[in-house]
Amino acid sequence: MPGSTHDHLLGGWVRHLRQLAPAAGREQVLAVGRDLLDRYGEPHRHYHDPRHLAEVLAAVALLAEHAHDLSVAVAAAWWHDAVYEVPVLTSAGAPTSSTEPGVSNEEASARLAEESLGRLGVDGERLAHVGALIRMTAAHDPSPLDRDAEVLSDADLSVLASPPNRYATYVADVRREYAAVPDDLFRTGRAAILRSLLAGDRVFRTPSAHERWEADARANIAAELRELDA
Repeated sequence: MPGSTHDHLLGGWVRHLRQLAPAAGREQVLAVGRDLLDRYGEPHRHYHDPRHLAEVLAAVALLAEHAHDLSVAVAAAWWHDAVYEVPVLTSAGAPTSSTEPGVSNEEASARLAEESLGRLGVDGERLAHVGALIRMTAAHDPSPLDRDAEVLSDADLSVLASPPNRYATYVADVRREYAAVPDDLFRTGRAAILRSLLAGDRVFRTPSAHERWEADARANIAAELRELDA
């Protein structure tokens, strides 16, 4: 990641984490942020990488007015893919961690966030909320009563509304992450995920994201499904 982008992300990280953990020292907060950036930079990541993190954080910022506790949403965005082992597709198309059978990447990321935030001195209610938001990204089915969950879900899915070149890169990068999965299994699992997104009334839950991104996302998903079914 270029140094300027790295510094920009860390600046926002410190600002929001100090809202959550005002008693924590700046260097302590920076050390946790740098560890997260290192995680997103792991060599086996092709989509769930620093670019994805930056895009999700930018989308959270765009949707900030909808959030109830923006710093909680930002913290959850930073940790939502903190643990990302090469996934193994289940028969339902859901990923599970390759290092701890039965534990998803989202669950492992949530546990890491809760442990780290506890050490930083974040109060229990906000700490638990961060963990709940991260776990929500496994299914992207936020409660309509949880505005922060709606923000994070929409931000994480915002890539679906990308311009054609970015969407094509996203699709190729996801396939690279699943390189060990045979083509037929990948196509079946990927198609199941895409169809589940189209089956709902809305891909995006916040009013702003729905207005900005819904039509483009549905067009991109439908086009990818046509290629998968061909």
